[in-house]
This record gives sequence, C-alpha cells and structure tokens, in this order.
Amino acid sequence: MKSVQELQTIAQQVRRDILRMTTAAKSGHPGGSLGTTDWFVAMQFNILKQDPAAFTMDGKGQDMLFVSQGHITPVIYSTMARRGFFPVSELASFRKFGTRLQGHPSTEHGLPGIRMASGSLGQGMSVGIGAALGKKATGDDSLVFTMHGDGELQEGQIWEAAMFAGAKKIDNLISTIDYNHQQIDGTVEQVMDLGNLKAKFESFMWTVVEIENGNDMQQVLDGMAKAKSLTGKGKPVCVILHTQMGYGIDFMQNTNKYHGAVLNDEDLTKALAQIAETELGDY
Repeated sequence: MKSVQELQTIAQQVRRDILRMTTAAKSGHPGGSLGTTDWFVAMQFNILKQDPAAFTMDGKGQDMLFVSQGHITPVIYSTMARRGFFPVSELASFRKFGTRLQGHPSTEHGLPGIRMASGSLGQGMSVGIGAALGKKATGDDSLVFTMHGDGELQEGQIWEAAMFAGAKKIDNLISTIDYNHQQIDGTVEQVMDLGNLKAKFESFMWTVVEIENGNDMQQVLDGMAKAKSLTGKGKPVCVILHTQMGYGIDFMQNTNKYHGAVLNDEDLTKALAQIAETELGDY
C-alpha cells in the first residue's frame, strides 16, 4: 500500500508519461487519460487485489479490471507499467505498428494486465458482468471492476447490462463512470444529456457512491474503499467519479478539444513545465 503522497507522485509521473507518449505518437487521447490518472493510480497501487507477476487471463483469486472506454490507453499503459506489468521503457513503443501498446487495448500479443480488446464503446459492463458471474460460480470472492466514460453511457447496451446486473443481484461488481461532461463532439449535455445519473442507476437497483472530486487522491481512495465495503449486499455498485478532462494542464482542462487531439512539441514543453519531474523518471 502506498501513502497518499507516494500516489500523488506516481500520478504526477503518469501525467508526464501520457503527454510524452501521445505527442511522440502524434495520436492518442490525452484528455480523458489526464482526467482519470488519479483513479487509475489509486486502483493499480492500493485498491485492486492483484499481483502483476502472477497475472492470468482467468483472474482466479485476483480482482479484475475492464476499461470499457479503451481509447484512454495512455493512462492504462502508464499505470500498468509503473505497477510492474511490463517494463516502463516499453512506453516508448506506444501506437507503433506491431507493438503490444496499440491505440486501443488488444489481447493479440498477450500484454499482461489486458483481458479484453476494448474501445468499441458500450461493451465493458457486459464483459464485467460475465466475469463477475464466473467468480460467483467458482466461489471466488475477489471483485470485478469496470470503468466507463460518461459519453459511453449514451450506448444502449450499457443500460441493458445495468438492468441485468441489478435484477440478478451481481453484488461483486463495481462500475465507475468518469463523469467529466466532455466527449468528442462537445459536452455530454449538448450531445445527449444523461439527466440524473445517480437516480438512474438507483432505479436499476444499483447502490451509488459519488466521488465529488475525482482528481483528489484522498477522495478517490475513500470513495473506492466505500464502494468495496458495499459489495456483497445484493446490489452492484456504481461509482460516479467527477473529474476534469485534461486535468493538470491549465490549457487542456474542461474542454473536449484534447479528447482525441495531441500536443505539438511546443505545447508539450509548456505542458511539461506545469508537471515537475519526479524521482521515478521519464521513460
């Protein structure tokens, strides 16, 4: 377990990784990656019951994480590398042809930590439900976690899955929604307003936890600990994680501009100046 200060330092380094990876590749999705960095760092280092050295596809005896909005691979790969799933130096291969670190997660090359090819939005909750049912069937008391974008909730499959999970009392499942109110074409409210998200999940027979500031490490830790404490009580758990897209860089925050657009070299220099180097070191 890491202290809050240690986790904050890791998050600082991960944000540097995200910016450098996407600029070097000249493609990628830095905005949502920066916004969810604190959550991913907290999950990988303190929340998930897992051993990177003992990774298996079936996840027996370990918590499982499925990231449904697979386009945020910069934060997925950086936190996995920093946690020890694969060498940090491999981050330099991001989005290069034939490498393990493709723009969306792929199972083709057997990258440790990745159990599903994701990015076709709307599917991750269904996969997580299947994994959770599998754990129940085998008496495995570890948990299944899924992560979703708020724009992704405009997909109908999400709500079919949510209805199923509530009706079937899949109470070893925790699904987190990155509620940053931004998506590729504008704000979520402009494209298709989600309305009262908490009330919707509760009406589908879920227990809901809200983390008011998903870019505050202590709040993330406390919120996810609360979510874990609510499992096993006959309902799946939804965590509404309020974040800022592009968090940490003043000109990238709270805009959809950098959902799928990357910085040029000049702007990268400006951005990195806002995130000090750490003792962990750049890859």
